[in-house]
Amino acid sequence: MAIEIKPAPAEFGNWEALMALLHAAFAFQHSRIDPPSSLHRFDAKSIAVKAKEEQLFLAFDGGELVGCIFAKPQAGALYVGKMAVRPGRQGQGIGSRLMQAAEGMARKSGLGLLELETRVELTENHAAFAALGFVKVSEGMHPGYDRTTSITMRKTLG
Repeated sequence: MAIEIKPAPAEFGNWEALMALLHAAFAFQHSRIDPPSSLHRFDAKSIAVKAKEEQLFLAFDGGELVGCIFAKPQAGALYVGKMAVRPGRQGQGIGSRLMQAAEGMARKSGLGLLELETRVELTENHAAFAALGFVKVSEGMHPGYDRTTSITMRKTLG
């Protein structure tokens, strides 16, 4: 069946499934990043609030939730975060299609940039985002750290 990418419908309510997808997709990070992922601060209720404050795009294969991405306009760019593809489904173009949905939103909003942050330790994510056209523009530190903990990447939309 074809993968369907769409904005989360108003009636979407399967927040537990979304949290399970995010935790499964981010599990490989837990022993590698410091500080821990902000995902740990979310539960089904707070992720539902996030989805009301930002645009949530979902990827479905039939009725199965296989991916997601959050997008939020800010400071001249569309910020994208919490992009996740179910393990076992990665490498099938789902992440690229989710990013294309965000790009469409940016263009409709008159924004010429996509922006994201990724942890410094996750070099495979840096490479995956670079393959999608993102370039590193800055480094950052989480509060309380005296070393780089994240990098910001941007993609200019043509």
